[in-house]
Amino acid sequence: MAINEEVRPERMKGRRGLGGSLPQKPNLHSWLASFSAEGGGEDHKRRRQIATYIGACFSLGIAALAIFVLIHTLAHINPGQLRAAFDATENNQILAALGLTALSFLALTGYDGVALLQLRQKVPYTTTALASFTSYAICFTLGFPLITAGTVRFWIYSQAGISPAKIASLTVIAGVTYWLGMVFILAIGLIFRAGMISQLDHFAPHINMLIGIAALGGLVAYLVWVSVEHRWTRIQGFKLELPGFKLTTAQIVLSVIDLCAAAGVLYALLPDTHGIDFFTFAAVYVFACALGIASYAPGGIGVFEATMLKILPIPSQEGVLASLLMFRIIYYLIPFVLAFALLGANEGYRRWSDLREAMRRATSDKDPD
Repeated sequence: MAINEEVRPERMKGRRGLGGSLPQKPNLHSWLASFSAEGGGEDHKRRRQIATYIGACFSLGIAALAIFVLIHTLAHINPGQLRAAFDATENNQILAALGLTALSFLALTGYDGVALLQLRQKVPYTTTALASFTSYAICFTLGFPLITAGTVRFWIYSQAGISPAKIASLTVIAGVTYWLGMVFILAIGLIFRAGMISQLDHFAPHINMLIGIAALGGLVAYLVWVSVEHRWTRIQGFKLELPGFKLTTAQIVLSVIDLCAAAGVLYALLPDTHGIDFFTFAAVYVFACALGIASYAPGGIGVFEATMLKILPIPSQEGVLASLLMFRIIYYLIPFVLAFALLGANEGYRRWSDLREAMRRATSDKDPD
């Protein structure tokens, strides 16, 4: 494995892929500090505090509204009809949902792959896949991506000799990938399904189309901006080079595949009477995800469900709720449990490899010259 020159040789002693030893005293604190470092004087700090307060109020407002809508909706749910909706879900729907979940998480591994290319770090795909899958599976369920996904990434990538600053940059680039795809899907949906979406958001079709054109124009402008020359940005106090045209295009493609597959999981589980095409549904799904992220609720729970229950034009609320619950189980809970199993297996293998190496050295030391 080729390692960037910033990695000290002594950190690589005894490393054997995923089973290698952890570097001596991996500095998790410095990794987290990469995100929290602040520059500028008092004015800069004051602006950051004001922005934080406004963002917190906005998030609380979204969460409060979602809770109100969810409680109001659940109050009219018939438990018997909800149970019947679960029973009506066919095996082929569940199999399709499982397959699309696998496709979504496979695309998510590409997020880390693109980021590693941008950072010029060479890491085996097995390591990238483990770090990506486990970090996203845990983050999607628990929320707080800086603490959950970031810590998991640090634990795994530090074994491969990646520095804390590089891991922090990787996390930021992966986050940008997700948002690029969200903007693209929302823009295309608003432009080409303006009339259908207007029945859901109650905006005039031409307003939806104008919003979509503006969003797509902004995305194209960003693509041109990063293509003409190397672009640098400063995020939370550290400097980061943005991906160029090829990698940004790859980011958009990967994110679209991921989000469409994730939307397909829920779409496959919906009752047959939903009456909404997948193109429109994908835009609605992305909008609900964006609200869930903005609320800072773990996994967008409550906010996502309230949005889908309110927007989807399906007569049976019980059918939608049953689909949402199964979606949580298939797309969130199963990967979450599998992620912890993989982390435990990886740690067990690493410990066993360390023990076997120590036994081998002890035996070789006792052998006569």
